[in-house]
Amino acid sequence: MNYVDPGKVIGSPLNRVDGPKKVTGTAIYTSDHHFDGMLYAVPVRATIASGTIKNLDTSVAEKMPGVHLVLHSGNIGKLNHLPDRRLLIDEKRPPLADDEVRYYGQYVAAVIADTFEQATAAADAVKVAYDAKPFNVKDELEPSKWSTESKRGDVDKAFTEAPVKVDEIYITPTETHSVIELHASVVTYENGVFTLYEPSQAVVNHRQVAAAVLGEPADNIRVVARFIGSGFGSKLWPWPHSFIAAVAARKLKRPVKLVLTRKMNFESTGHRPITQQHIKLGATTDGKLVSLSHEYVNHTSLLDDYTENCGEATPFLYSTPNLLVRASTTRRNVGTPTSMRGPGAIPGLFALESAVDELVIKLKIDPVQFRIMNEPKVDESTGLPFSSRHMVECLQTGAEKFGWSKRTPGIGSMTRDGKIIGWGVAGCSWLALRMPTEAAVELKSDGTVRVTCATQDIGTGTYTVAAQVVSSETGVPTDKIEVVLGDTDLPPGPFSGGSAATASVIPALLQAVREAQQTVIDLAVKTPNSPLASHKPHDLVFKDGKIVVANATVGSADGGGLPFNRVLEMASKTSVKGKGKSEGGFNDPLKKKYSLHSFGVQFAEVSWQPEIARLRVERVVTVIDGGRVINMKTASNQIEGAVIMGVGMALFEHTHYDPQNGAAINSNFADYVMTTHADAPRIDVSFVEHPDTIFNELGARGLGEIGLAGIAAAITNAVHHATGVRVRKLPVMIEDLLTA
Repeated sequence: MNYVDPGKVIGSPLNRVDGPKKVTGTAIYTSDHHFDGMLYAVPVRATIASGTIKNLDTSVAEKMPGVHLVLHSGNIGKLNHLPDRRLLIDEKRPPLADDEVRYYGQYVAAVIADTFEQATAAADAVKVAYDAKPFNVKDELEPSKWSTESKRGDVDKAFTEAPVKVDEIYITPTETHSVIELHASVVTYENGVFTLYEPSQAVVNHRQVAAAVLGEPADNIRVVARFIGSGFGSKLWPWPHSFIAAVAARKLKRPVKLVLTRKMNFESTGHRPITQQHIKLGATTDGKLVSLSHEYVNHTSLLDDYTENCGEATPFLYSTPNLLVRASTTRRNVGTPTSMRGPGAIPGLFALESAVDELVIKLKIDPVQFRIMNEPKVDESTGLPFSSRHMVECLQTGAEKFGWSKRTPGIGSMTRDGKIIGWGVAGCSWLALRMPTEAAVELKSDGTVRVTCATQDIGTGTYTVAAQVVSSETGVPTDKIEVVLGDTDLPPGPFSGGSAATASVIPALLQAVREAQQTVIDLAVKTPNSPLASHKPHDLVFKDGKIVVANATVGSADGGGLPFNRVLEMASKTSVKGKGKSEGGFNDPLKKKYSLHSFGVQFAEVSWQPEIARLRVERVVTVIDGGRVINMKTASNQIEGAVIMGVGMALFEHTHYDPQNGAAINSNFADYVMTTHADAPRIDVSFVEHPDTIFNELGARGLGEIGLAGIAAAITNAVHHATGVRVRKLPVMIEDLLTA
């Protein structure tokens, strides 16, 4: 059962309203779509990392059974580079745009045939001759031009004069989004209108980008993404395969399905790039931070400028009068990097929070106490107040729940059951982001409610959150609320990234539902046979699914209220609809008044058994200041999943590129090691709930990213406490620990 007292629906741990469809297999994902006459597309991929196509021989493939078309640069037709910077895409070069190869796995052709097997066989029969050139997929990064992102004071002078210093380099590797649902596109083209079924984290942006690239009016393109098997950022923006499928559907006037293989996902749909970060900290002997320098470089592709914003949290996380954050990139022969859960802040906080741990060891100050001592009162990078910040409460709550007071600081000084125990802590932060959103709420004469918005649910619980918000406002149980998302035919909604969707949707939903409620109230007054016709609209309120007289006494003639569906029946209305609209954006006007972020802390315990070379993360305690929690179950799920992902970041994940040909070597689930159930620690998640009503009426901020922030550093700090080995390059290598 999913019934909850309407007055307590916000914050309750409701089951996902879309859960039954997912567990019964009736939820339709992109590659589940099938249409009569559907054809199948398979890309042909480059087998070099740099060079030119000398000859592309499609003659054999074109004659093979079932083959309808082989697309290549000579026949794909004109596809546009994006003219509008407001449209978001990572790999800006359209597919098959020229004969230059810039990374291994780049699409050089695509076969479209009656069956997937026929298309695969024909793709293998396409012969490509290359003029290969030297390429570079090395992990070592050389910065190019530096860009200053934040600066205050004289960081060099303060560092030179500081009595206690840390000056180290920290490295995070390439990580590849390994989502369960493979990237795919299913495209229909009828009467000049495209319907793109996509596992998109941003259907509205996908539609606009597709229109620009294909040279079509936006009205001729519909994008649908009802259910998504996670994306973690890899499905935020369109990738070239989507346009290949769309062009094929347009040329052949047939539905086309294109599903990438796991290996293709490692090559052509983004990854978190390598970061190389130089942190310099200076402090007084009593623990006051006086200097913080954070310089970082990440790799990008040959044509696209992707910057991993590692310094996102650095300028405001600690109080210091002198600070410098600088960024640079270096080009590699790899596919274009993209956002990966917590882009920038996640690798950035690994470096910063590792350096802080090194500093506190030199200072001989407790790591929790140091963070409390250096807590800023305002965002010192802008001088603006925080809309809400409760970092100290997170630190204190987490320390108590973890049992931090029992920690002894000596290396290897803590043991249990014959194992060496290490404890580590790290702070975390993530931006509070909201995007322009529209939504509609329809109150229906059968007593149900329909909610629509062209945002999408990537598995994070947006369907459920939307139902809860409307339920709390109307008093209608969530099982009578239909939420429809993931379709550009609906009111335009936000992308599901940056932890922005929930905070963006809430104000629009509230405005929409209140407009619909007011329409029902007006009908209750205007309808001649209504028992409330003698009242004025301002005398009435919408409560528990009914129109009631404000301040009416229970048991009085007006005290029972009139169900909203009865009002609609009396007015001969099948439904009434309200529309809502909210503001936001990357240049949100609210940012001029407040620093908008969430905060938290991660505590980690590891065990180390040197005699069998076994390292394990035993438990994690995470405390998050993310404003009001709309659904305690889905919010906790988000943080738990992020912690598991953080264990993978710290101990396992690393995409390796072959120096012989530039290919991703470990491009499969056997060789790309991730956290399994056997590796999962005990996880304790809690929230310090302080509604951020400056940010939105309900005070909710996003929670998808922040759970991953700081986890890797908390683990490696714990590793140092257990072993004495300072890990500055992820992932942790057992070989390094054996030197302890």
